[in-house]
Amino acid sequence: MARAKSSVLAVKKSRLALPVSKKPIFESLGDGVSVGYRRNASAGTWIVRKSDGKGGSTQRVIGQADDYAEPDGEHVLSWSQAQQRALVAAEAAADVSPASRLTVAEAVDAYERDLTARKGDLGNVQRLRYHLSKKLAGMVVAELTAPDLRRWRDGLLSKLAPATVNRTANALRAALSLAAKHNHRIINTTAWKHGLAGLPDAEEARNVVLSDDAVKRIIEAAYRHSDAFGLVVEIAAVTGARYSQITRMTVGDLQAGAEPRLMMPASKKGKGVKKVPRYPVPLPAGLAVRLEAAGTARGAGKDAPLIVKPGGAPWAKSDHTRPFARAVVAAGFAPEDIAPYSIDDITIYALRHSSIVRGILRGVPVRVVAVQHDTSVAMIERHYSKELAHHADALARVGMLDTDSTPANVVRLGTR
Repeated sequence: MARAKSSVLAVKKSRLALPVSKKPIFESLGDGVSVGYRRNASAGTWIVRKSDGKGGSTQRVIGQADDYAEPDGEHVLSWSQAQQRALVAAEAAADVSPASRLTVAEAVDAYERDLTARKGDLGNVQRLRYHLSKKLAGMVVAELTAPDLRRWRDGLLSKLAPATVNRTANALRAALSLAAKHNHRIINTTAWKHGLAGLPDAEEARNVVLSDDAVKRIIEAAYRHSDAFGLVVEIAAVTGARYSQITRMTVGDLQAGAEPRLMMPASKKGKGVKKVPRYPVPLPAGLAVRLEAAGTARGAGKDAPLIVKPGGAPWAKSDHTRPFARAVVAAGFAPEDIAPYSIDDITIYALRHSSIVRGILRGVPVRVVAVQHDTSVAMIERHYSKELAHHADALARVGMLDTDSTPANVVRLGTR
């Protein structure tokens, strides 16, 4: 194909001298392919136009112009890079092979297979598939635009919390990025970068933090349900571990002795790994004895689950939800016992939140709290800022100068 030899679009200074306009300026590259530039108030946009030979044409944004930023060949393109990208995009549009016509649904399937191979958490992709509309699922990945994806994302707000919308959109973005990584003809990566951008202020968590007395009452109610479920809830309350971590512990993870502890499996959040790392979490002696007795009673080997359901089966995902809700009701809380929360606010995650805050307010260094709860200092600072402020206030008062305090050997003079 022939390429435009010279153009006002080739020189950055000349492009920036153009008036801001919604209508692009096009230069032909031959064979019905043109590359265009739309002058914006900010950086301009590169566009490819492909003629259908019947008087019509299709257009697609292929990247941002290097008006103010250095070109990177992916998102920000120079004039020569824009020409190359336009030719590739036009060729991909004309390609009818199965690889170039990959649909969003097929990309999600491929992403799930990739997660399975890497032993990653499939929860997010399962949520994504549930909320993926038929229209979007059937669209071709290479033809997606930012408005297509933005409409789907914003439509989720009618039924999901903003934080859940972000998690669902992140899963779709990961699926589309994986598809682009394995198919060089998919070049519209800016579509999901902008169309699936995170909603602001979505991560403002409302953590349910309970008093030690309330936590103990829930544990007692759980043991009344069954000894097996009581162990689940007590471990969650004492260690602050996630339910998914607790159910993956084995008999060999319990280290009984003078200073008992659990070797807690790390969370499956993020990229999966074949070998799950473990980190030590201290235990009170009484809980260690109960756990050891439960394993011994079953005659379980070191690779067997540490805790099982009353019938002996392993605890599965969400098996705890209804029993925990019943335990909260059975704890018999008066409204003032759990204010400002309601009964419906209290899930098993309240035990994790309470454990983290308990450590912070009792002076355990935030870094240690983070390690013991398989999280980061940044995440604690983001989600527990109120509790950190309370703790910092108490520490600051220890070294504060009080100008109104009077030493015992000094007599304050009266005022005239």
